[in-house]
Amino acid sequence: MYMLNGPLVVSLVVIVIAIIFAIQSIKVVPQQTAWVIERLGKFHTVLNPGLNFIIPFIDKVAYRHSLKEIPLDTPSQVCITRDNTQLSVDGVLFFQVTDPKRASYGTSNYIVAITQLAQTTLRSVIGRMELDRTFEERDAINNNVVAAIDEAALNWGVKVLRYEIKDLTPPTVILQAMQQQITAEREKRALIAASEGRKQEQINLATGAKEAAIAQSEGEKQAEINKAQGQAAATIAIADATAQAIRNIASASKDEGGMTAVNLQIAEKYVEAFSNLARTNNTLIVPSNLGDMASLISSAMKIVKSDSQAASPIKK
Repeated sequence: MYMLNGPLVVSLVVIVIAIIFAIQSIKVVPQQTAWVIERLGKFHTVLNPGLNFIIPFIDKVAYRHSLKEIPLDTPSQVCITRDNTQLSVDGVLFFQVTDPKRASYGTSNYIVAITQLAQTTLRSVIGRMELDRTFEERDAINNNVVAAIDEAALNWGVKVLRYEIKDLTPPTVILQAMQQQITAEREKRALIAASEGRKQEQINLATGAKEAAIAQSEGEKQAEINKAQGQAAATIAIADATAQAIRNIASASKDEGGMTAVNLQIAEKYVEAFSNLARTNNTLIVPSNLGDMASLISSAMKIVKSDSQAASPIKK
């Protein structure tokens, strides 16, 4: 059997130890990852992403931390509101390791610490609110939880980014009461809307009747105005025609034979007037000098002449 001599064995052992030493000394850290190195049990350094070298058997990778944003579900818990109503609340917390050294040595388990702190802070915030406000102010609850956890998590090398409530579940009795309240509110809005509709209908009818009455009165007013204007225009036209006729008679009386025509017309009107009196009245009015028609006509002509002389201007 072939036997290895001593120097060859020593050389092989040295080579193997060198290979193991080289392998143990090379550390490749992935992106968004941080490795904490302890040297002889004491913190030494943090390896950044990429190729790194350590001293084998002296340096040790004690902790590996992911620097990515991590979502963490917080368990559901029962919270009591200010008005003594129980709520079952659960949410999700988003955080990120910012200091690998503190995340390694600041707490034994920063995930458990963050979870417990989120639950206790959530109970405290909801305990200061009434039931209705918890549904309306989710953003305020989330911000208060983040502010409280972030302040404490600084010593743990963790940055709390945000907290989101997933569910707020009240007891079944409260849910039924809330449903009845919503139903009653909807019925109230429906009744108010119907009454507003009837009110608007009555207003529209009254407004329409008012406008119709105003329009009718305006029409009657305009009709009376038009009638009065028509009567005034007719009176003026009659007066103008009468004046023109008188001017024509006066002008015609100055012509040859004109006074004879005037005398004849006056006699006709005189006889016609007494004829009408005889037809329309039971009492017949007869002048004392009816037989002397010429004297009657002469008297009438004297009146016409005196009126015409009084109306004509005096010439010097």
